[in-house]
Amino acid sequence: MATAQAQDISTKYTGAQQDLESLVIARQKLETQLQENKIVQDEFDTLKDDTQVYKLTGSVLLPVDQDEAKNNVSKRLEFISTEISRCEENIKNKQTELETLRSQLVQLQSSMQQS
Repeated sequence: MATAQAQDISTKYTGAQQDLESLVIARQKLETQLQENKIVQDEFDTLKDDTQVYKLTGSVLLPVDQDEAKNNVSKRLEFISTEISRCEENIKNKQTELETLRSQLVQLQSSMQQS
C-alpha cells in the first residue's frame, strides 16, 4: 500500500514539475513581450507630435493616430504586467505544492525504510 501511495505522490510531483516548467516558460514569454513593448513606448516618446504612425495589419501598413497607438501600448504594458504578477503568484503556489509533495515523499520513504 505504501508503494502505491509513493507512486501516486511521485506522479503528482512529476506533474507539478511539468506545470512549473510551463509557468516559467510563460513568464519568460511575458517578460519578452514586456521588454518589446517598453522599447516601442520609448520610441513613441522620441516622436514629434506630427509624426505619422503606422500599424502592420496582415501585410498592409495602415496609418494610426499617434495618441491611439501610444494608448494601446500603455494598455498592453499594463495588461502584460498584470499577467506577469499572476504568473509569478502561480509559480510560487506551484513551488509550495512541490515542496509539500517532496516532503511527503521523503516521509513515506523514511517510514518504508524503517518497516
